[in-house]
Parts: sequence; structure tokens; C-alpha cells
Amino acid sequence: MSLQLPYWRLSGFYFFYFALLGATAPFLGLYFDHLGFSAERIGELVAIPMLMRCLAPNLWGWLGDATGQRLAIVRLGTLCTLLSFGLIFFSKSYAWLALVMALHAFFWHAVLPQFEVITLAHLREQAARYSQIRLWGSIGFIVAVVGLGALFDRLSLDVYPLAIMAIMAGILLGSAWVPNAQPQQRPDAPGQGGFLRQLCRPGVLAFYVCVALMQVSHGPYYTFFSIHLETLGYERGTIGLLWALGVIAEILLFLVMAALLKRFSVRQVLAASFLLAAVRWLLLGTLADHLAVLLVAQLMHAATFGSFHAAAIHFVQRNFGHRQQGQGQALYATLAGIGGALGALYSGYSWASLGPVWAFSIASVAALAAAVIIAACLKESGD
Repeated sequence: MSLQLPYWRLSGFYFFYFALLGATAPFLGLYFDHLGFSAERIGELVAIPMLMRCLAPNLWGWLGDATGQRLAIVRLGTLCTLLSFGLIFFSKSYAWLALVMALHAFFWHAVLPQFEVITLAHLREQAARYSQIRLWGSIGFIVAVVGLGALFDRLSLDVYPLAIMAIMAGILLGSAWVPNAQPQQRPDAPGQGGFLRQLCRPGVLAFYVCVALMQVSHGPYYTFFSIHLETLGYERGTIGLLWALGVIAEILLFLVMAALLKRFSVRQVLAASFLLAAVRWLLLGTLADHLAVLLVAQLMHAATFGSFHAAAIHFVQRNFGHRQQGQGQALYATLAGIGGALGALYSGYSWASLGPVWAFSIASVAALAAAVIIAACLKESGD
């Protein structure tokens, strides 16, 4: 790494930020189940933070691009995330939890799109090495999911809010350690225009539609995967290890992502990610009681998140001017939020009425639709 690149400071922030995701994705649904909520109410509560990704990133993204104060936004967002989540200790009613989910997510989702711009600004012409920094987020996810899985096997899920608060404090400290950087000033391409004009170029809107579809397809996985496995007889410690296995595969993918992007186009990487996601959801819906199949499905997380996310970040960075980077990344987060919220809601209702097989089958269809759209609408030259 270059001496000018604050590799460990950037990596440390990603470590704690995605440790929080590792504490929420596998265990938030379990915590709400522990509190006695139905599948429908669990789906709604999990959907609320994702719905906030529809509003918060665009507001903060516009503010970051307009003021250039992206690091200040990151630090303010992490502080307010910690303070607002602390309200969970006052009540565990459905309405109060819905408020807590909405309030802390409004600030949490302000953070990552702006930090992605800062990271890419530090990397400058080394943008393909983004995945070497981002992999520490995956390591943080693993530490959280394995550590908390073991913790909840020994202690009650009543300690869950305290664990979340500790990780949020780590994100706050990490943001204080990171130096600022501004996107490299690039001359505007002839006829580039503003953000909306860049957004309406061929293939760009199709890409964002596919981002939403990919997150719709993750609905049953992020909302009910842990509950699904617990119902099938797996212990919480084992469930944590299975989540970690998926992220280990993601880390290995990140290590070779720069080489993959040199050999294959972004279009090819995205299409392959969507196709493998379609297969993965079918396996989880029908054969999760077979450990060998479950292991293979978790290894496919390398594609359904790893290669997809790295290629998507690369696409946004390449297709928007330096003045629109924050808005481009924010829109990526927003469409992911819309898709994630729809995925959580439909999986909550279908889980109760149709069962796991149909919930994951719908997810598979959504991922397959994304593969068709990206293959048909995204040109190689748009990569």
C-alpha cells in the first residue's frame, strides 16, 4: 500500500461498521422473535431501517456534495446513531421499537455512502484496490457474528442491545481516526451534464433497478435465515459460524477482485452474481436441512454480496463525475434500501402464509430478473 494511503484507519472504520451489520443481519430477527413478535411484525421492524435508506442517503449525499464536508457528516451520523439506538432501553413495545429502528437508521445510513467517497478519494487511481480495504469490513462482520453467536448461546438475548451499543461506539471512535480526503478533480466529459443527465445515460438506470432487485432477493435471507436454521434444529453458535462462512468466502473474493475486474467486464461480473444468487436462494429454501448443501450455499455469498458489491461500487465510481460521486453512491444505497425493505416485507408476509420454500423461490425469481435486465441493458462500453 502507498505510504500516503491511511490503509489501517480506513480499514478500521469498515471493520466496526460491518461488525454492526454482523450483529444485526443474523440476530435482529432472532431478538424480535425472543421478544415475542410474530413473523409479520418482525418483517415490518426489519424493513424500517431499510426504508430509511430510501430517504437518508440522498439527503446526506446531496449535503456532502454541496458542502464537501463528508467526514463531518460521517462523524455526526455515527454519534447520532449511537444516541438514538440507546432509546431502546426505555421500552420494548412495537411502536417504540419502530421509532428506534427508524431514528437510528436515518443516521446510520448517512454514513457509508459518504465514507465510500472518502475511501475512493484516498485511493485515487488505485480504485481497483478498494476491495483490499473493504475486506476488513467482512472480517468485522465475522468477528461479530461468531462472537455474538457464542455469547447468545451462553447468555440470554436480553443482552443484545448492549452488544449493539458497544459496536456503535467502535464506529464512532473509528470515524474520529480517519483523515479527510476529497474526490480527485476530473475535467467534465463533453456533454456530461449534471447528476440527472448522467443517471439517464444508457444502462445506468437499468443498473440501479438491478440493485433494487438484488436486495429484494435477499429479503428472506437477512430477515429469516437464522430463524429458519433454528427451526431446522441448528444451534445459535452453529448459525453464527454459517453466517461467518459466507463472509469468509466474500473476503477471499475481495482479495482477487482487482484481478477479476481486469479480466472480466463489470457487466459480466454483475450478471454472474445475479445468476448465482438465483441458485443460492433455491438451495436455501429447499435443502437447508442438508449441511453439505448449506455449506455450498453459504460459500456462494462470495458472489451474491462480494463480487456484486465490489462491481457495483466500481460502476458508480466510473459512471459519475467527481461532483456527483456522493449522490451516485447515495442512490446506490437508496435503491438497495428500497429493495431490502420490500424484501423484508414480502418475506415476512410470505413466510407466515406460504412458508420458506415459496419465500426463497420468489427471491430466486427476483435475482434471475436482475440477470436478464443487466445482460440486456448494460453495454460493455458502459463499464
